[in-house]
Amino acid sequence: MTVAYSIYSMIRQAAQALPAQTSSVTATPIAAKPVAPETAYASVRELGEQMARPNGLTSLDLVNFLQERIRTLDPQLCSVIELNPDALEAARELDRERANGKVRGPLHGIPILLKDTIETTGMQTSAGAFGLVGAAAGKNAPLVDYLIKQGAVILGKTNMTELAGFRGGPDGWSSRGGQTLNPHRAGADVGGSSSGSAAAVAAGLAPLSVGAETNGSIIVPAALNGVVGLKPSVGLLDRNGIIPASRRQDTPGPMARSVYDVALMLNAMSGSDPGDPESLGAPQGIDYTTLLVPGALKGKRIGYPQTFTLNGVSLPVDNSPQFSKTLQVLREQGATLIPINLRLADASRYDELLLSDVKEELNAYLAKRPGLPVTSLAELIAFNQDRDGTVEDHQPELKKISASTLTPEQRKTLWDELIQKFRSSVDDPIKDENLDAMVSDYETNIYFAVAAAGYPGITVPSGTNEDGLPTGAYFFGTRWAEPDLLAVAYGYEQAAQAGVKPEL
Repeated sequence: MTVAYSIYSMIRQAAQALPAQTSSVTATPIAAKPVAPETAYASVRELGEQMARPNGLTSLDLVNFLQERIRTLDPQLCSVIELNPDALEAARELDRERANGKVRGPLHGIPILLKDTIETTGMQTSAGAFGLVGAAAGKNAPLVDYLIKQGAVILGKTNMTELAGFRGGPDGWSSRGGQTLNPHRAGADVGGSSSGSAAAVAAGLAPLSVGAETNGSIIVPAALNGVVGLKPSVGLLDRNGIIPASRRQDTPGPMARSVYDVALMLNAMSGSDPGDPESLGAPQGIDYTTLLVPGALKGKRIGYPQTFTLNGVSLPVDNSPQFSKTLQVLREQGATLIPINLRLADASRYDELLLSDVKEELNAYLAKRPGLPVTSLAELIAFNQDRDGTVEDHQPELKKISASTLTPEQRKTLWDELIQKFRSSVDDPIKDENLDAMVSDYETNIYFAVAAAGYPGITVPSGTNEDGLPTGAYFFGTRWAEPDLLAVAYGYEQAAQAGVKPEL
């Protein structure tokens, strides 16, 4: 999500539902062996074990099964915006490789969905906007090639909040894909902007998906849909080939139903861009599953915000009852919990800076992406007005972006100062208290400050609230802290066993 989510504002602005025009998700069914229904919720490890057996599950069987599941269930969820027409052939080839003794890695033959901001050869990359529907992307984003090299099958693209929320419509809605629904309850908040990536995994339409976040776009929908979502440190992963908002804030990230599967995905997605200044110092060659072991929480020092301080004013943190259970699990598993007064940076200019970045970067992207109906932000606004009319304002954020007047020089000075303040708010307590990680209730919206710092965070299912909807525990830390965060999140997940499947 972007500017609509903030730790400084607990109340979401109500959004008027806009008329939806959903895309058709089509693929030709083929004859394949029957697949047990419970396979829809199998882990990557379980799927790999089934594929390794003689005459066991094949990637072709699995892809065909999930495509049919999408065709059957997704018209009611609108989580998948497009299926990959080459998925079945890719699965066949991977099955041939396995039969010949070649297995590329744990993701060999595993289907994966990609957010509709990630360029994929032969498929649209439209951010859910009709204004960006035209010629398919000429090549894959590097992270897509990394996944394919590790044996993943690109199953399709997911719906999302149009233009990552920068059009200004409801969470989970796009003109191209319609309104994504939460599989746990149709009227529940689905979150944004990686709405479809989270909802599809929660609904058993794919074991894995890739989201992308500027601020909250992975963490929010993952928490609300009851899946695991990791927002990595900005610069850890290659960001080329992804429709941008702000290079200072953007990152892709893995989403799955378990911490272990998220770690496997992070392994496969890893590869930074040497030309990206944010990648300076990014660790390489790490196996993110190494620390995911029994007893991972024993001896860990974990901080949790007890008070927030902003502009010299301290207020107690209003945690949900569910968070007390999270802390209890952590204690029982041997973690030492440290209450923290979390000093927050003044974010009053954050939106202004972010929208100005979007204006520059979206214009640059549209200008170099061939074959689209529009080549600039101004043309996109005009396209939307021609298509949807002007009776009501259906693109308020785009107009704010277009009206931005900050120069790159002004933004750099302000951003550098603001990001450093956000980083200090996380770094200082971790250093002062010698913490391995911090944890908070997802509902506190602390993910906003962590994302603004460019730091990593991971949300893990923690049960359900009084309405029976998923809740999440949010673990976060300093830059490049992904191995420790995954270990702590894994230890909590294994002890809590708090995930819930939707009753579709």
